Parts: sequence; structure tokens; C-alpha cells
Amino acid sequence: MVLVSSHGEKDGANEEAAVDFRGNPVDKSKTGGWLAAGLILGTELSERICVMGIAMNLVTYLVGDLHLTSAKSATIVTNFLGTLNLLGLLGGFLADAKLGRYLTVAIFASITAVGVTLLTLATSIPSMIPPPCNDYRRQHNECIVANGRQLAMLYAALYTIALGGGGIKSNVSGFGSDQFDTSDPKEEKAMIFFFNRFYFVISIGSLFAVIVLVYVQDNVGRGWGYGVSAGTMVIAVAVLLCGTQRYRFKKPQGSPLTVIWRVLLLAWKNRTQPNPFHPSLLNEYHNAKVPHTERLKCLDKAAILSQDKAANENKTDPWIVSTVTQVEEVKMVIKLIPVWSTCILFWTVYSQMTTFTVEQATFMDRKIGSFIVPSGSLSAFLFITILLFTSLNERIFVPLARKITHNVQGMTSLQRVGIGLVFSVIAMVVSAIIEKERRGSFVHKHIKISAFWLVPQFFLVGVGEAFVYVGQLEFFIREAPERMKSMSTGLFLSAISMGMFVSSLLVSLVDKVTKKRWLRSNLNTAKLENFYFLLAVLGVINFLVFLVFAMRHQYKMQQNFKGSNSGETELQDMDNNWTTEGKPEMEV
Repeated sequence: MVLVSSHGEKDGANEEAAVDFRGNPVDKSKTGGWLAAGLILGTELSERICVMGIAMNLVTYLVGDLHLTSAKSATIVTNFLGTLNLLGLLGGFLADAKLGRYLTVAIFASITAVGVTLLTLATSIPSMIPPPCNDYRRQHNECIVANGRQLAMLYAALYTIALGGGGIKSNVSGFGSDQFDTSDPKEEKAMIFFFNRFYFVISIGSLFAVIVLVYVQDNVGRGWGYGVSAGTMVIAVAVLLCGTQRYRFKKPQGSPLTVIWRVLLLAWKNRTQPNPFHPSLLNEYHNAKVPHTERLKCLDKAAILSQDKAANENKTDPWIVSTVTQVEEVKMVIKLIPVWSTCILFWTVYSQMTTFTVEQATFMDRKIGSFIVPSGSLSAFLFITILLFTSLNERIFVPLARKITHNVQGMTSLQRVGIGLVFSVIAMVVSAIIEKERRGSFVHKHIKISAFWLVPQFFLVGVGEAFVYVGQLEFFIREAPERMKSMSTGLFLSAISMGMFVSSLLVSLVDKVTKKRWLRSNLNTAKLENFYFLLAVLGVINFLVFLVFAMRHQYKMQQNFKGSNSGETELQDMDNNWTTEGKPEMEV
């Protein structure tokens, strides 16, 4: 994974100037920075509290209260999470095309609040839940399963939340990064750690959800647990709106999908025409905001300016001929696709932590003295690991990597992703070994082993996510064209979405091929470890493919420095900025 100096946008020329809420040029002393970014991250913090508070404990509700099978329950959870992240593309499209990031976040956060309120009602109204089922009837499959009307309200609530969450996730990181001016050396340094701290803060929200909200759901009531989530989301919307005067805004620059479609269409229409002998003959070559590249030359045909087009003064009509800038922007997006495809399987592995791993815990000893730990709360170890390694990343890993690589970022975004993929493979091997031991201990010795044997797989997946999430997010935002920042975040989220859907597909295929021998509601008679081993094998193959794509990728820009002292100085500057400017963010 070699960082190659390549073609970036010329000195920020393609970057839209930021304005304040009145549309005037920004006053840097009164807008942007860590305070504004912290207020914005409050919305993502609340969204994570809502979504994780639902997803990490939903499978136990579906199996225990609605009496659905484990396989169907796992599919409902992964489809919900998959749809949420897929709808990030819609949110990114609306922000880039028309609404802007601020308005999109505000609208979709309000939709999320409505969705969580619906879920509160769906789990509180007695007629929306089938009659309780005792252990005897459960063992003989005699429980009354939730009917269509009950499931319909549940689905309406979940997918309303998915719609709102998708709009938030695809824009909040981009809107937060808009609060830093990359042409200002001081603020550019702040951007280096923004994505790390972004994920650190929302991981705190996840930790709160799996410890506090899951306990409330299991011991006080689902309605109370989801009601707290709804209230948190309402407060987040109010906080976001109160900070309006502090933000820096960038106006939407038109639909990126239209640009992509237009370039592809024109390149296809001109496919029979030869490329000009020199790229300077392409339309608007000398005025291009993005330097011309030699890769994907077939797309250059969209910018071929024939004599007829030039004579008829059609070169300004984007449906007649594209500009070099537009063609190069589309090339940038296409270059993201190979890496995008190899990130999908990580999220398939991750989805097991919200489904089968939580289900495993229900068949294990969860007692600490007289206290019984809720199954979903064991996910706390996942988020504790993420918080730990995100902190260690800034304090230890990045400074050490800077000295080794002489790169201001320490590790490149693709190096982070690669490390995360390795941890995901190890996690599945460990998960399989632990599940085999758990089932064998119960079947042969009638002993329930401690649920804390699940901690290693939570730890390994958490380490992997700490690297993959930050690396992916940074990769897609930094490597995409400026005008397509929200859509590129949506593309990143769609990788998570595809991972969830692949999990659903694998569960269905494995369930069918093995004739329900691997995946059963009663895990003591199933062979879940075989499913984990299957994911480990797929992970090894996926990692090898990722290495090929990563080594061939050329970064849009490169930031190097000479000597280790300068790297240490920059890190110290960042720490000082965090101390003086970062406190408001943590208090949100």
C-alpha cells in the first residue's frame, strides 16, 4: 500500500468558499473550528445512541417477545442496518444537489426522532405484542408468532429510523469537516485528527446505548428504553439548530449523479472516435480545476471537442461535451469502487456482533454474583475496545508511524483498512473456536461457560472497526472530488449497507444449503462455528484482493514532511488545539 503522489485539485480551486448563515464570507474567529464541529457531532452522537440502542438488543426482542426464529431475527436486524446505511446515498445526493449539508442533517434528524417515537409505541402498546410464551411451549415451538399487523408497525418504525439515520450519517462528517479551512495550515492540522475524534465521540454514544439503554430495555421496559432514545434525538435537533450562527456553510454545487451519468453517456456516444494525440485538445483542458490523468482514457472521449461542436459554440453545453474537470471527477469516483468492494466483507463480519454473538450470550452464564448481565450489554466490550484503540491511535500509533513513514498522517487510510481486515479474519477464527467449546461444554457436560468468553471476539472486531471505519471514512472523503463529498460519504456507508445485506444473503443460503443444521434458534443443536469458519475463509480471500487494489491505487494528494521533529511538533500543536478548543465538543 504505497502512497503515491498524484493529481489533486489545484490549490483548492475546486473547493467552494464557505459562508456564514447569512451567506456572507465567514469570520474565522466566530465560526467553525472544534466548537462548531462538536455541536454538529452531537447529532451523530444521538443518532448512534438511537441506532445502537436498537440494533444491539433487537434480536433478543424479536426472538424472545415476538417469537421469531433466530435466522429471521438476524435477517431483520441486518436488513434494517443495511437499509439505513444504503439510504446514506439518498441523503448525500439531496445535500449535494439541492439542500446542502446543514438542512439535510436537520431534516433527517427530525425524521429519526419520529421513527424512534413510533418504535416506542410499537413496543409499548400491548396489542402490538403477541402473548408471552413459557419455556415449555418455547421448546416445543408452540409460541404464537407476531402477526402481520404487529410486524407492520415494527417495520414502519424501523425503516423510518433507517431513512433519518441514513440522511444524518452521510452528511454529518462532511458538514463537520466543513468547519475547518484546509487552506489554513493550523486548521488543516486539525483536519488530520477530525475523523479519529469523530469516531471516538460517537463510540461513546454506542457505549452508553449498550450499557444503559439495553439494561433499561431488559429490566424496566422496551418502551422506556426507546423513549429515552427519542428524547435524546429531539434534544440533538435543538442543539444543532441553536448552533446555526457558529457554522460555516458550503452551498450545494448540483447533483453529482447527473455529472457522472452525463460523462458516461457522452463517453459511450463517442466510443468510436479516436482519442486526440494530446490531451490539451480536450474541452477546457487549460482551465481544468483537476489535472488530467492517463488512467481510464476511455472516459476522455466525453470531452472530445470536434470542429462541429466548437464551430456551433456548443462547447459550453454539458449535454454536448463534458469538460476535463468533469471527466476527472468521474475518474476519481470510479477509482474508489475497487476499494469499496473489498470493504464490504468486514461489515458482514461486524454484523455478527449484533446478531449471532448476542444470541450466543443468551445460552451462556451471564451472572456476576446475583446480577445477570443483559445479552446486548456485552457489546460494551466492542465499543470500549474502539474507544481504547482510537485513543492509542492518536497518542502512540500515529506518532510512531510518522517517524517510520515520514508522512504527516502516519498511516495512510488504506493501511488502516488493511489492518482492520486482518483483525476481522482473526476474530472469526476465534469466534468459531469459542462457539465450538461453548456448545461442546453444554452438550457433553451440561455446563454453561461464562459469557465473558465472548470478549475476545468483541475485542478483535472492535480493533478492526477502529481501523477500518476511520480509514474508510477518511479515504472516501479525501479521495472524492470536493463537490461530491456528501455522496462519497454515502458511498462509504453503502459499503456498510452491502455488508449487512451480504450477511442476510449468507444466512439465507447457509440455512438452505445445510437444511437448517448450522443455524437454529437453539444454538446448542446448531453448528454456528462452521458459519464463522466460512466467514474467516471468505475474509482471507477478500484481504488478498484488497492488497492488489490497494497497491494499485494512486492517492489524490500527498502530504509529506522531513524529519521526525516536525511530526512531533504538529502532533503537539494538535494536542494543544484539542485542549483549548475541543472541550465544548465533549460536553455536547
